Amino acid sequence: MTGTHHYRDLILRNLRQSGIFIAFVAIVLLFTQLTDGTLLSPGNLTNIVLQYSYILVLAIGMVIVIIGGHIDLSVGSVAAFAGAVSGILVIKEGMPWWVGVLAAIGVGIAAGAWQGFWVAFVGIPAFITTLAGMLLFRGATWYVLGSISLSPFPKQYQEIGNGFANGWLGGDGYDLFTVLIFAFAVVGYAVGTWRSRQARIAYNQSVESIILFILKIVVVGVVVMAFAWQLAQDRGLPYVLIILGVLIMAYTIITTRTVFGRHVYAIGGNLTAATLSGVKVKWVNFGILLNMGFLAGVAGVLYSARTNSAQPGAGNLFELDAIAASFIGGAAVTGGVGRVTGAMVGGLIMAVLSNGMSLMGLGLPEQQMVKGLVLLLAVAFDVYNKRRAGTK
Repeated sequence: MTGTHHYRDLILRNLRQSGIFIAFVAIVLLFTQLTDGTLLSPGNLTNIVLQYSYILVLAIGMVIVIIGGHIDLSVGSVAAFAGAVSGILVIKEGMPWWVGVLAAIGVGIAAGAWQGFWVAFVGIPAFITTLAGMLLFRGATWYVLGSISLSPFPKQYQEIGNGFANGWLGGDGYDLFTVLIFAFAVVGYAVGTWRSRQARIAYNQSVESIILFILKIVVVGVVVMAFAWQLAQDRGLPYVLIILGVLIMAYTIITTRTVFGRHVYAIGGNLTAATLSGVKVKWVNFGILLNMGFLAGVAGVLYSARTNSAQPGAGNLFELDAIAASFIGGAAVTGGVGRVTGAMVGGLIMAVLSNGMSLMGLGLPEQQMVKGLVLLLAVAFDVYNKRRAGTK
């Protein structure tokens, strides 16, 4: 194989994931120009993190659901129900704020277990089960709240969705703690990527040249540190970003380095082969839905803390945003393909689109149409790639 063919095959094999990052950068640059730089201002970047953190949390779980060959339409309703239960306990009953947090997460886990039972052990497709769950948990939310909103939550609860780690290590005009945390993250990314590259070489797999590898690390580092600097100049490091960062690292490890993660990919890629290989399909499917419920509970806490209220209409269309983030981020419609980091990029694309169009003064109808077209094009690209691969 010639060097030209080697690099061409390497690029084509990673085209979808690389294309998502390129598209994200292009969209950011476009809206930065259209908003005269407001998009990348410190205050606006902080607002994007606060406003879309719960969608990104849901996208982590949703991409795992999609990789496993399923879909979950109930996550918005489960998040709303979790927030409602937290509101009843903390606001109405006067219990400590942490009781509300634990209760909301517990509700999410229970909802995931409920739906996982019907999907895994009864055999009802996840689409139907979660469609029923969407109606069930939305109705439960209205019932628990008595069709009214509850507010306010205690200050400690609000801090979960609106608080900042600011001033812990000082800094003149910026928050040093925020800069250092992101610097450590970049170093961790570089080390992890290097180890992954060495492992691929050990198994005689194709890798990029060392120059391209270093260039990739440098570009990622510059972008991340630029983002960190903007946050450091505003209010510091949002607590929700710390929570999100921990979840991203944890689920990246779960999906790439654990037996459960490999089994999820196996089931989504070829259910028959996975079954014949001894994969406990029922329990893995149960775990997929259980995990989605847990993350929906976390999202419910973040949203109720952010809005400082428990609302009957909370979580409306959250499931569609999470699904869109997963598909735009590289998940395949047929299952077996997808990455947590890709879902995060897909979610950020949706966030930048919404935020950028809002800054431009475009209304909700225009925003919904644009996001719908972006989702359609992402799925069409996936279908095109599969057909092209099938003809080779």
